[in-house]
Amino acid sequence: MPDPLIYYRQPPKLLPLYTRALAPKNPKNNGDIALPSLSAELIGASTYNETLTRYDAICGFQPGIRVPVTWPHVMAFPLHLKLLTDKRFPLPLLGLVHLRNTITQHRAIGRGEILDLRVRLGAQERTSRGLEFDLITEVYSAGQLVWEESSINLSRGSGTESTTTKKAPPPELERYPNTVSINAPEPTGRRYAGVSGDRNPIHMHAVTARAFGFPKAIAHGMWSKAQALAMLEQQKDWQPGPVRISCQFKKPLLLPGTAQLNWRTGESGWDFQLLNAQGNAPHLSGRIEWL
Repeated sequence: MPDPLIYYRQPPKLLPLYTRALAPKNPKNNGDIALPSLSAELIGASTYNETLTRYDAICGFQPGIRVPVTWPHVMAFPLHLKLLTDKRFPLPLLGLVHLRNTITQHRAIGRGEILDLRVRLGAQERTSRGLEFDLITEVYSAGQLVWEESSINLSRGSGTESTTTKKAPPPELERYPNTVSINAPEPTGRRYAGVSGDRNPIHMHAVTARAFGFPKAIAHGMWSKAQALAMLEQQKDWQPGPVRISCQFKKPLLLPGTAQLNWRTGESGWDFQLLNAQGNAPHLSGRIEWL
């Protein structure tokens, strides 16, 4: 594996990386691509900065002495972007689809705690839709692993099955006993971009989203996950402690829009889903397991 790109205290600047993201990369057949072993590290980063309070408000978290479980993802985003815009990374950044996300928090992380973040490209797999690959993030405090994340992304292209293969019908949607409404105003994408740095055009405005085939801007998947967790943390049966939270991103949430957070509790964990306003199609589905 090549030596990691190392940053101390301050992550790489995002503007040059977004400029690099516009550079053309047009692999004819991503089924023939092998991703390189790239990694990056941010050493000595504080969990607290001026955007954390705004992040809490935008995602619905209650401010406290601990940071939200999704906050290290935001801290690591500049490192993610650094790898995905590296000249050795062969896939175009625009058009990548975030399919699945799993966060494992081994203990709560304090507000203001100093962390080391490590990001690397993980396993890749050719599927019927194209090339899927794992973007892995690990967070350490005083040398101890306290938080880790797996984000599975898709680059559409030549897959392993014929395009004429019929898709299996989706499983019947199961409804859970608890439901609350979540509102996603039109500026949600821009507001989340302002605190996360993720300025993908599909989230920013209807005009830029239409260039990628969406009728309106769509909410960030990680905003939807954070919003759901912020609401679930406020429930009386929520258990603090080590936790693993996985989710699959499904139908886009168009902005402005309304969604239903639907969940059930259980001894081994909670199941949750973010449904459309009618409650008959999922934007995401997930599972919470206490460790």
